[in-house]
Amino acid sequence: MKLRRVLLKLSGESLEGSQGYGIDPVRLNDYAAEIVSVVKAGVEVAIVIGGGNIFRGLAGTGKGMDRVQGDYMGMLATVINSLALQAAIEMAGLKVKVLSGLSIDPVCESMSRRKAIDYLEQGYLVIIAGGTGNPYFTTDSAAALRAIEIKADVILKGTRVDGIYTADPEKDPAAVRYEKLTFEEAYSKGLKIMDLTAFTLCRENNLPVVVFNMNEKGGLQRLIKGEMVGTLVTN
Repeated sequence: MKLRRVLLKLSGESLEGSQGYGIDPVRLNDYAAEIVSVVKAGVEVAIVIGGGNIFRGLAGTGKGMDRVQGDYMGMLATVINSLALQAAIEMAGLKVKVLSGLSIDPVCESMSRRKAIDYLEQGYLVIIAGGTGNPYFTTDSAAALRAIEIKADVILKGTRVDGIYTADPEKDPAAVRYEKLTFEEAYSKGLKIMDLTAFTLCRENNLPVVVFNMNEKGGLQRLIKGEMVGTLVTN
């Protein structure tokens, strides 16, 4: 598939690296180098990153915290990660704008579809923080929503495994990787690619999703060049 504009979804936990918490500078710089190489190859890139390395709203709810309050804390965690990623990518020589579903002047601009598309067309990398700006929605749902808004060709969901498997490959050595799936197949098999809201948004708007290993050096570049990397999910 020829890619012109993509939305890269990263988990907050992926920034932990070998530390197991917070933001690992080595992992952050590795990601920045991968992302910069793709933008320099002529692809427009927007990024949505989670906040689970800092705070996860549902975890707070499990300990008695109000769900809405916890979700807002999680959204703020995505802003922290987005600013860290912005700094690393700018140090690698790229122009970056951080937009947010939550209004947080002067830290970042408020998200709007027109603004995001305009910045992408000007050659900026755009990081969209703050989730959807509403509680009860995950960053997967935010990624699906933002990808549709900016008319991305695909969501690239960077994980720590190289695609979607019949079972958890980290627990089951006999698990087999799928190269391609339809949304219907993934749903009927109960494969946890994204939460159901995000999944439904992608299916109803005919937005493909590629699940791949972001920690594999050069994997993102190979995917952009059209190699079969990870698992493709389409209608």
